[in-house]
Amino acid sequence: MNIHAAWEEHADVVVIGTGVGGLAAALAAHRAGRRVIVLSKAARKPGVTATHYAQGGIAVVLPGTDDSVAAHVADTLAAGAGLCDPDAVSSIVADGYRAVSELVSDGARFDEAATGGWALSREGGHTRRRIVHAGGDATGAEVQRALDHAAATLDIRIKHAALRVLHDTASGTDAVTGVLVADRRGIGVVHAPSVILATGGLGQLYAATTNPKGSTGDGIALALWAGAAVSDIEFIQFHPTMLFDGRAGRRRPLVTEAIRGEGATLIDSQGNSVTAGVHPMGDLAPRDVVAGAIDARLRILGDECVFLDARGIDDFARRFPTVAAACRAAGIDPVRQPIPVAPGAHYSCGGVITDVYGRTDLPGLFAAGEVARTGMHGANRLASNSLLEGLVVGGRAGRAAAEHAGLFGRARATAIEPADCGALARDDLQRAMSRDASVVRDSDGLQRLVDTLSDAPPGVVTTRAGLEDAALTVAARAVATAALAREESRGCHHRAEFPTPTTAPARSFVIRLNADCSPLVDDLAAVS
Repeated sequence: MNIHAAWEEHADVVVIGTGVGGLAAALAAHRAGRRVIVLSKAARKPGVTATHYAQGGIAVVLPGTDDSVAAHVADTLAAGAGLCDPDAVSSIVADGYRAVSELVSDGARFDEAATGGWALSREGGHTRRRIVHAGGDATGAEVQRALDHAAATLDIRIKHAALRVLHDTASGTDAVTGVLVADRRGIGVVHAPSVILATGGLGQLYAATTNPKGSTGDGIALALWAGAAVSDIEFIQFHPTMLFDGRAGRRRPLVTEAIRGEGATLIDSQGNSVTAGVHPMGDLAPRDVVAGAIDARLRILGDECVFLDARGIDDFARRFPTVAAACRAAGIDPVRQPIPVAPGAHYSCGGVITDVYGRTDLPGLFAAGEVARTGMHGANRLASNSLLEGLVVGGRAGRAAAEHAGLFGRARATAIEPADCGALARDDLQRAMSRDASVVRDSDGLQRLVDTLSDAPPGVVTTRAGLEDAALTVAARAVATAALAREESRGCHHRAEFPTPTTAPARSFVIRLNADCSPLVDDLAAVS
């Protein structure tokens, strides 16, 4: 169904999203001399992006330390449980110091050690202290502030919802031609040869999440509707220590694992260690291990939360001001009492399949940040690798998109069609996903979830609200389909009836959409 556009504009590069990946990409494309338009669903204010809420820091190998790229790569591969692309990991990790240095040149300020240089912390899964941070536990806010400042001269359109990536074969090859957009003027088109998806994650699939309300899987849906593929989408990382305050259905603060890196311990309601005997690294084991251990203990005891005992950390409020403020707001004094915590949906390890320059298999479509699957994270992201990947691949995607625009010139969309897919109401979808596709899944629950999602009433996507419900539903169907197909436990995908990884070589599942908008497992081949 072609529609009439109420307005039209032209750009070389359109970036969808204003977090670390989006702004790093937009700045790079702008600095390459291209006309860039950035689209944001929400107003420019603190707390809109998931980047703003990142606490721990940026994992980066600093020259002149006892760390090395090889060691960082090894830790990343170990956490990724056999599904990382080693070449991608090496490429991104090796470029980390340059990307962080560029961010500093854009105004970012990181905490310094008393002896000089950046202060370094350690988090779960890391064998070295290599996490640079800002404001103790407010790194994401500082990264967002610096990028916002650097991007002040960019053309950023707030309250603009990208409804569909447009593409056609007018040039003889299927390629991107622009974006269908809804704003206060109605539905319009931004014609462009290059589009970068930087929409963040899909935490709003669940009732309990650390993600802001705009994290609705838009980029996953936009890519699938455009014919691009996603992979590793079943691997949703549940942060093991989300602040538990007894309330559901809204974003909850996370309690950074850097606190465990400084000696805090996880205990249950009876005062026993949660991770003792589970993993050699104990409370600093990779996130999937810790989240699984907490979930198992809660099931055994019938409790709603465990506790993080940080009472032994000196000067807690100064060192972790964000967590301290969140605790105070919930009526908790972390200096005098253990902090109640529970796993919460936090990060999508998979996403739109790209190379390390953000390129997808649809010419002109790029993706960067959490929405992308570069091969960096595999089955479980290593702590503080997300901001690293967003900076590195965001910048690369911006430069690659600028180059593509230079080669293909001015684009004009001719096939202007909104998406037509089923959509469940957000509350109903969150209940179903929280019940059947949370930390531990099983075949009965996943099949019930697939059936529920398949019955979603169809509709044409013409508004932001419609986009978010449809995007959540499409993303949920992809997650459920991949999770049902993966009959093993690996990384942050736990199947109750298959508690161990398969003995066969690790494989990444590839998901595309059928003509009726249902997800299809395209193959079981390893993705590189």
